[in-house]
Amino acid sequence: MEFDIQAELAKVPSSPGVYIMHNSKDAIIYVGKAKSLTNRLHQYFQPSHDEGIKKAQMVKQIAYFEYIVCDSELEALVLECNLIKEHRPKYNTMLRDDKTYPYIKVTLGEHFPRVLFARQLKKDKSRYFGPFTSAGAVKDTIELVQKLYHLRTCSQKFPESFGKKRPCLNYHMGLCPGVCTGKVSEEEYMTHINEAIDFLEGHYQPVVKDLEAKMGKASAELDFEKAAEYRDLLHSVKSCLQKQKITSTAESDDRDIIALAVENDDAVIQVFFIRNGKLIGREHFFMNVRVEEGEADIVSRFIQQFYAGTPFVPKEIFLQYELEDADALEKWLGEKRGQRVYIKVPVRGQKNKLVEMAEKNARLVLDQDKERIKKEQGRTIGAVKEISKLLGLPHIDRMEAYDISNINGYQTVGSMIVFVQGRPLKSDYRKFKLKTVTGPDDYGSMREVLTRRFTHGMEEMEQLDAKGLDASTGSFTRFPDVIMMDGGRGQVNICEEVLQELGLDIPVCGMVKDDHHRTRGLYFHNEEIPIDKHSEGFHLITRMQDEAHRFAIEYHRSLRSKGQTRSFLDDIEGIGPARRKALMKRFASADEMASASLEELENIDSMNAASAQAVYNYFHGKSEETV
Repeated sequence: MEFDIQAELAKVPSSPGVYIMHNSKDAIIYVGKAKSLTNRLHQYFQPSHDEGIKKAQMVKQIAYFEYIVCDSELEALVLECNLIKEHRPKYNTMLRDDKTYPYIKVTLGEHFPRVLFARQLKKDKSRYFGPFTSAGAVKDTIELVQKLYHLRTCSQKFPESFGKKRPCLNYHMGLCPGVCTGKVSEEEYMTHINEAIDFLEGHYQPVVKDLEAKMGKASAELDFEKAAEYRDLLHSVKSCLQKQKITSTAESDDRDIIALAVENDDAVIQVFFIRNGKLIGREHFFMNVRVEEGEADIVSRFIQQFYAGTPFVPKEIFLQYELEDADALEKWLGEKRGQRVYIKVPVRGQKNKLVEMAEKNARLVLDQDKERIKKEQGRTIGAVKEISKLLGLPHIDRMEAYDISNINGYQTVGSMIVFVQGRPLKSDYRKFKLKTVTGPDDYGSMREVLTRRFTHGMEEMEQLDAKGLDASTGSFTRFPDVIMMDGGRGQVNICEEVLQELGLDIPVCGMVKDDHHRTRGLYFHNEEIPIDKHSEGFHLITRMQDEAHRFAIEYHRSLRSKGQTRSFLDDIEGIGPARRKALMKRFASADEMASASLEELENIDSMNAASAQAVYNYFHGKSEETV
């Protein structure tokens, strides 16, 4: 039935909720929230309501809408966040990149805790510090803490592993007390951990004074080697201290300073991260501003998307603008943090200067990177549009390319690479080890790869549909808008035959090369289409060819490497990687292993009676039946 927009508008309630706009192809093009659904939805379709050209263009594409009624504005905000993250609608203001920030993790939930690098903040018994903007700085700090407080770096589980292995090099270098020996009490070790936590909380002065005193004492005793060691540690501590630029504000709370610079379709958000009163870093984010939203709306969108993806929420957030949905955002952020969060717009004093500084930095990044961004878009989205126009296709978003690699038919492999909006999407890359083709048969190999790829996708789609799940969530269910084959008529025909057999209608284009193995044009609909070798579209095609070739060659090389590094132990049943490693560690040579008794073999770590018997039989020429 045809969707009557005016009739459906009359049915919309005045409750808070989320509305979802669809185009004629059922694609979701916009998701929004509202305190009153009827008021907000009526605004879109009132002729007198002018919100700009871009929003008018979006409204023209709306074929129908749906809405979800919520109990509160907070519930609507959470639902809107989830829907935008899942569907990434074309006309929503979106973060261009999803960044994750590192943490320092102290594993207090285990015996003899460690200090580790972490990307995720989990609800466990560990203590987390961060987030930090520089992964390098985090690693340097962890290394410094381990040196200062002599903490273990191994992954052994204690007390189960006491005495099972020889102490590592760190123990012999004096960097670890030798927890694995079982001679260090947990109480003694925890004093070092508590001192490390104190250091990570920003209490540097006791460490500085202690190192200065030790350096002076070592110098007085003419132990210059030890004095130099303390000097280097002292330098590392002071270097770490200098990176933690202290702000002039007296409070020691955690807060983020967020400011926006926007010009036409380009927007940059600058965030200053302040932890325990110290400015630990800053980061900028580019936004896709598609709909004509005001500055405050853009900042609100940023807050929703940014804090939905990061586990840490500060106590305070300082902004340039008052937000209409500030109360709902504060409640949502408070639930994530576990305590009250305040969104503030300072108007004077040091806090206002911090916001102004963030805004200046955002404007600087926007001005400096505007041309670079446009050039990058030309290389990616612009190049895709060129190819789309050249082939006469209405829209291209996802492109897939395939390649075959072998040496005289040995261990033939296939590669599938994926580009979305002109950029490689490596999470969707796939590699195939050929099962049905032997010898150097590129056409047969390509037929197998394509058949397996699309058959798997169709089967996965059916399984998801049967479970009532979104078919687009599968790893193989996202089909391309066009397939780019590395070759001409022959490769294209193979692909079209496979698609026809499977009942799929996907455009197939060949990337034709000349006698010097250089791209010269595209083969599409039984004709070769020339392409300007200086165009961005041409450069994108060559990048795809090179990437498909690289991915296939690397996979083939890895298989060859595995084949060349086989050990005779691989031929013994029941000997896997762990037992092979234990045997090689125990015996210096195959001859020494061959002369070992059955009892000696049974006493090796990870070996059991059956595996020891299998090794013994291998060297003494006995079969299972004769044992």
